[in-house]
Formats: sequence, structure tokens, C-alpha cells
Amino acid sequence: MQGYAYILTHPGTPVIFYDHFYDFGIHDVITELIEARRRAGIHCRSSIKIYHANNEGYVAQVGDALVMKLGQFDWNPSKENQLEGSWQKFVDKGSDYQQPSKWHLNIELSQPCMYSNPPILDLYKMGIPHFLAIPFPIQGHVNPLMQFSQVLAKHGCKVTFLHTEFNHKRANTAGASHDNNHEGSQIKLVTLPDGLDPEDDRSDVLKLLLSMNSTMPALLPKLIEDINALDVEDKITCVVVTINMGWALEVAHKLGIKGALLCPASATSLASAACIPRLIEDGIIDSEGRPTKKQEIQLSPDIPMMDTEDLPWRGFSKTFFEHLVQEMQTLELGDWWLCNTTNDLEPGAFSISPKFLPIGPLMSNESNNSSFWQEDTACLQWLDQQPPQSVVYVAFGSLAIMEQNQFQELALALDLLNKPFLWVVRPSNDNKGNNNAYPHDFVGSKGKIVGWAPQKKILNHPSIACFISHCGWNSTLEGVCSGVPFLCWPFSTDQFLDKSYICDVWKTGLGLDKDENGLISREEIRKKVEKLVGNEEVKARSLKLKEKTLNSVEEGGQSSKNLNMFINWAK
Repeated sequence: MQGYAYILTHPGTPVIFYDHFYDFGIHDVITELIEARRRAGIHCRSSIKIYHANNEGYVAQVGDALVMKLGQFDWNPSKENQLEGSWQKFVDKGSDYQQPSKWHLNIELSQPCMYSNPPILDLYKMGIPHFLAIPFPIQGHVNPLMQFSQVLAKHGCKVTFLHTEFNHKRANTAGASHDNNHEGSQIKLVTLPDGLDPEDDRSDVLKLLLSMNSTMPALLPKLIEDINALDVEDKITCVVVTINMGWALEVAHKLGIKGALLCPASATSLASAACIPRLIEDGIIDSEGRPTKKQEIQLSPDIPMMDTEDLPWRGFSKTFFEHLVQEMQTLELGDWWLCNTTNDLEPGAFSISPKFLPIGPLMSNESNNSSFWQEDTACLQWLDQQPPQSVVYVAFGSLAIMEQNQFQELALALDLLNKPFLWVVRPSNDNKGNNNAYPHDFVGSKGKIVGWAPQKKILNHPSIACFISHCGWNSTLEGVCSGVPFLCWPFSTDQFLDKSYICDVWKTGLGLDKDENGLISREEIRKKVEKLVGNEEVKARSLKLKEKTLNSVEEGGQSSKNLNMFINWAK
């Protein structure tokens, strides 16, 4: 009976079979059903009833759920498709690595039945998963979750994407494609209010977060009920959220729906947050997240050393840090913490928790139908007119705010470069209509300035020489996947960690140093751009990293395998 034990996919789970089955692969069926039950969170004492099985597929009941894996055969009571036998039993010792327990499972082999009169309801309809995607409503969270939704749709999954009413209107105004029907009707859009008035300032992230937490949890169950009522054959099987939306995992958990996190930041940033209790216990930070002293620490051997003053929650208020600590506890309800990264980019981060699952890079070729600003696509024609690897691309994401004197210094630096440049300057740099003023002696004759841009297309344009970036994770990954060298200008949160990877681990970019006045001078910018653009070694490393990163999502790549596993789990 030892051979039967080795077929289990759950590592470390010993099994004893007391009887034999007629051997046409039934042991494989049992193995898959045990794993399906474990993944679905069905109680370990619930029975498995096999209604039909042969070497092409099976139909079985696991607890209250029907599980089908059908091949090219007819399910009928013909003699060759019948299983003869009675109750078979086995004992499993240890199903949870933290709390070992002993339990028994009964497997009932019943007579097969006709398709026209099944003994139980078809609850899963061939196992098509239906995801409810719920991002925190800022651009840096909406974009990766929409890209993930597009990837899921291409794999045949159904996706319902939840916007706040405010962001849905905002995206429509920006000209994004929101017709409630994407990817051949596989992605549908729904909305809920965020609890704020239309005139409220949603750039105040804490205010937005608190309003949503007090408003949306009570509304989500009814929305899920309505979605399921309209799609009774493919009800929601999994809720996927970004950080700050852990409350939705609580709702899903209460409704018996699976849950997962899609982290919009780096896996290392998520690992840092997961280590907060340990950092407090070791005296590295206090209960408000502030470092007890300036020092370098290392979370695991393969994670770069990090300065305690550059931890991802730097600058957080006491209230926001307390929210982060509570959020990390709530996110434990998610079975998986999906990371838009690869094993090669951040190998050390995945040792922090078994929940981590790299499924990146999420580089859907679909147009960005979730942008909050109207993209200036005319800049692509302007790039067509520039020489190869000549343009300096400058963009600082959707939230970074630059002080007036630094803004003017950057403008004069771009003039000083005497190179073509493409500079993204959001219409309202502080989201309150207070635009930065250009210096009176700024010429800008060699460049083009736009309010918002199709960044992935720009970074993949042959005219781009380098990327002056705030090092947000979305921008970092887009730059990596384009093979473009970075000039790193981090502003806050996880951006300093991302800079460490770019400059110290991957060695695909350079950092900028501030002067004695805390300013990055025009001369410093000019000097570093010249050094970066002419560095063939940095460019070669950038192209090599691009190839390795993109290979991960090709068929047979690790991220591709992880994604397929996740989709199968979510059924």
C-alpha cells in the first residue's frame, strides 16, 4: 500500500489504505478530490462520493459541492463505467503544519446515473472560476488588478471588476473604455459608493480609506448576491483584493467564498509589512513603526540590506501605521498573496510566508481601460521622429508631489541636457489644482511635456534611452520588462526598496544624490543622465533582465505555472 501513499500531492501527509480498488486510476481520482477538498476549505470529515470514474475523468461529490473532470465519454450506466465496491477507508495523520490532527475519510462508491437525472446539483459547471476583483481606488492599485483581470479573462475565467462610483465616472471622463463588457464579456464592471461626497479630496488616502471601511462592507454582500443571481451557473468563486481592502476578504470569508491578495507593491515590501511584529519584538522599530535607531537590517539572506529609515511605512502617521498592522492581520484570511513579480527578481521575499505566489509580470497587451487621466497618445508620433535611444523619459507616477523649487530645478536640468525628453506632468500636481510653475528661463525646445501618457508603449519605444522614475513598483516592473535603464528618484514608501533592487541587486540603474540643501541639483541630474546613457554594461544587464523576467510568464515558466495552479485552486 506504500505506492498509494506516494500519490498524494499534499507534502508530508502519510496515508494508509485498507482495501484495494479496481485499478484504473481511481487512486489518482481520490488524490485530486482530497486536494480539492483541502483547497476549498471543506471540513476534513465531509465525505467524498464518486458517482462515475474511469481513465478519462470523474464525477464526484465533495461535501456539498459537485466536482467534475470530464473526458470524451458519455456518463451512463453501462457496465464498463461502473465501479464495484463498498465503503473504503483510510487514515490521514496531519493536515495542517501548525496544528496536526487526525481525521478519517469515508469514500462511497455508488452506482452511476444518467446525465438527464443527476443525483446532485451541478454547482460548478465544468469548473469555470468567477473572480470578483476589488482594488483600493488609486491608480497604482487599479492598474495591476485590471491587468490581472485581463490575464484571467484570457485564461477563460470570468471576472467582475468593482470600481467606486467616483472612479468609474472619472475613468469615463478620461475616455477609458468602460462599457461593462471587456474581453469578450469575460470582464464585467460594477460599482459601489466610497462614502465620500463628490467634492471631497480623495488624494487624502487615509480619509478615503476610513470612509470606505465604514461604508462598503455593509454593501458588498448584497452586491455579491445580485451578481450571483444574474449568473447562477457561474457564481463568484474567489474575491481578489489589493492592500487596504482586507475588509472584503472578511466579507468573502463569512460568505464561504475563497479570497486572495494581489499585492500592487514589490514582494519585498509585502514581506517587510509581514515582519512588523518581529521587528517590534526585536526592538528594531517601536509600536508606531519608527526605527529605534538608524541601522541596516536584512529580513532574509537573499533580501538586500535595508536602512531602517527607508522601511515602506516611512512617513506614516500613527493612525496609518496602526491600520497597516491591522490590515496585515486581516489579509491572513487570503489563501494566497499574489505578487506581480518573479522568483528571479526577488528570490528572498518568498521565504517569508508560504502564502506568497509570484505570478508576474502582469503585462497585458490590452489598452489601459482604467486610467484616471486622459492619455496623450500624440507623444508616440513625436517619439517616432526621434533617433534610437536618444530620449530621456521622465515620469513620477500618480501620487508623487514635487516641491516647487525641485520642480524648477528639474526643468532647468532637462534644458541643460541638450537631449530630447518626454516629461509627464500631471495637470494638478497636488490634485488640488495648484500646478507647479515652470522657471522663467526654461526653454524646453528639445522636449515634449504631456499630462498623462501610455507608459508601457513609451518604455517599449526604440527612441527611449533611460527612465527617470520615482521607482513605484508598477513603473519599476514596466521599465524592467522594457529593458530600459533607470535613473532612480524615490519619494516615499516602498520606492526606496525598489531603488535598492535597481541599483544594488540588478544593477540596471543609478541613484540621484541630494546636495547640502536637500535638493537634487540640475548638475547632478545632467551628470547622472550622461553617465547612464553611455553605459553599455548597464544597458546589457537591463536587456538580460528583461529577457529573464518575460520568460517567467511564457508557457512552462514559473509564473505561468503558478498562475495556472491559482486558477485551478479558485474553481
